Amino acid sequence: MGKISPVSSKYIVNASIEIDGIVDRPDVIGAIFGQTEGLLGADLELRELQRSGRIGRIEVNVDTRSGKTNGTITIPSSLDKAETSIVAAALEIIQRIGPCNAKIRVQNIEDVRVTKRSFVIERAKELLKKMMEGVIPDSQELADEVAYSVRVMEVQEYGKDRLPAGPAIDESDEIVVVEGRADVLNLLKHGFKNVIALNGTSVPETIIELSKKKVITAFVDGDRGGRLIVKELINNAEIDYIAMASAGKEVEEITKKEIHKALRGRVSVEQVKLEIGKEVERIEKPPMYESRRPQPTYNRQQRTFVPRSSVAPRVSAKKDATPEEKKVFKEMLENLVGTRGAHILDDKLNILGKVPISELQTTIKSLSSGVYAIVFDGSIDKELVKTAERARINFLVGMDLRVKADETNIQLLIVNDL
Repeated sequence: MGKISPVSSKYIVNASIEIDGIVDRPDVIGAIFGQTEGLLGADLELRELQRSGRIGRIEVNVDTRSGKTNGTITIPSSLDKAETSIVAAALEIIQRIGPCNAKIRVQNIEDVRVTKRSFVIERAKELLKKMMEGVIPDSQELADEVAYSVRVMEVQEYGKDRLPAGPAIDESDEIVVVEGRADVLNLLKHGFKNVIALNGTSVPETIIELSKKKVITAFVDGDRGGRLIVKELINNAEIDYIAMASAGKEVEEITKKEIHKALRGRVSVEQVKLEIGKEVERIEKPPMYESRRPQPTYNRQQRTFVPRSSVAPRVSAKKDATPEEKKVFKEMLENLVGTRGAHILDDKLNILGKVPISELQTTIKSLSSGVYAIVFDGSIDKELVKTAERARINFLVGMDLRVKADETNIQLLIVNDL
């Protein structure tokens, strides 16, 4: 007899058999061929189908217990669906095997191609995943890898202290001072070439000399160590701005977006000095005095002062703005148009802080001294004027005026006045 390869079969007929007696496997196979002979016509004669290889070897497994025989019948087929179903149904007409009653029931017809198709799909997923993970990097990944290698190669040793630095220290008007070599590498990776490291906790002579010639931004970790380095820099060099990584994070590990966010949110050194001064003042004052007159603290993430107590009203004398002051106020006001933000300035017109105007009055109430002027994208109203009087502010500069200028000792300026 011909045999069909399991590989070429399309369907498999699975049937169960129950026999009221004891029979052997050859008896079952003989009954299948004998009792279906001539039933389905010449084209579906089981013996001929098996000789031509259109159905495979009929597998019968039987088990005899308590005088009864039970088992399974499996028939592989390369016929089409309809022909396979006819052959399967023909098995169920067999009611006797030898001298015993029998019952055959087709359980299902399995489509071998579905199983193969499922295997192909799952295997294809595995292969695609491996290919995407490491076999073929795309052009952007290749470009990033090359760019990173070049930027890392750009690390140089700068000055007599041989500090790790980027290649653009000499030609840049502004430089960023970080803590260590790993911080320099991370900033170089993201395109910042005007960066130099302290390489320790003490301030090297090279940094001190640079601070006399260039605008310096100290960019430190968001932890206690970072704050200690800020104090060391302020005491030994001419630092202009302070930037910090997010709380608990280090500059060497943050992403490009986090770097830009931290540098955009930098604050002037005068503002940090004011914060440090308040901390020292709270430590030096006796506890009883401190409990009566608590000082404001500075929340770095919000870049604003958090009030702890109100300040007694005290109105300063009205002062006219100089031409230079008006020029600075005008430039700031133009930059603030549409931002709904406010700049808080000291008497040298340095920006102490930037806050949204929704938090402006809260910020003013928290300040007892040190604020010279406020420039903001909004209207000057009576409530804001009263708050500014209590904080002894000299200038309020806004978009328009909703109070009379002669009702206060604060100089009120709007766009037309500048």
